Amino acid sequence: MQTHVPQIFTDLQEHTVETRRITVLSAGLGVPSSSRLLAGQLAASAERQLAAAGYEVAVEVIELRDLAVDIANNFVTGYAGPRLAEVIADVESSDGIIAVSPVFSASYSGLFKSFIDVLDPKSLDGKAVLLGATGGTDRHQMVLEYAMRPLFSYLRTRMAATGVFAGPQDWGNADDGGSPLSERINRAAGEFAGLLAGEQPGRPPAAMESLPFEQLLAGISGRR
Repeated sequence: MQTHVPQIFTDLQEHTVETRRITVLSAGLGVPSSSRLLAGQLAASAERQLAAAGYEVAVEVIELRDLAVDIANNFVTGYAGPRLAEVIADVESSDGIIAVSPVFSASYSGLFKSFIDVLDPKSLDGKAVLLGATGGTDRHQMVLEYAMRPLFSYLRTRMAATGVFAGPQDWGNADDGGSPLSERINRAAGEFAGLLAGEQPGRPPAAMESLPFEQLLAGISGRR
């Protein structure tokens, strides 16, 4: 009798949808924050492009200013409080990270670096990363290359080739999706989405989603 098992596995594969978990780190201090705004636009573009490629996307946005006291206490006590510990776990279990910092004294903010310092350096090994920065003048845009990129290179992450810097002129006009900033965001997010496609370092292959037994049995009977 002819077997129909291969067709069952085909049905299972057709119902398998992989999920990519993205953690967004915004080190902006103000409310509203240009860093938070840029982080949100980068995440939205990455989510759209991954969804178009057939992935489900789970995005978690973390505003580091809400964790400033917990981060400081961690340095003093060596212990991460419950809220900080939960955020650290979210970062370490994510597939990709979008990291955006304002520029202070020609580098990323102290709050941003302090949070990175409380992470286990090995926990970011192989993760996809998209970098962004905001500042009061375009003279700060190279912070992406001479400060943030070396930091994440040391942590052995896989970074999108394009980083996005946004200055005051980028927020001056209504954006219809065709502004230079939007173009940079979409390009960088596309590179980031490319890093998140396919098998991910340190992540086991996605398990196939099982159909209900009755549905599988009906499929076998229908093909006899």
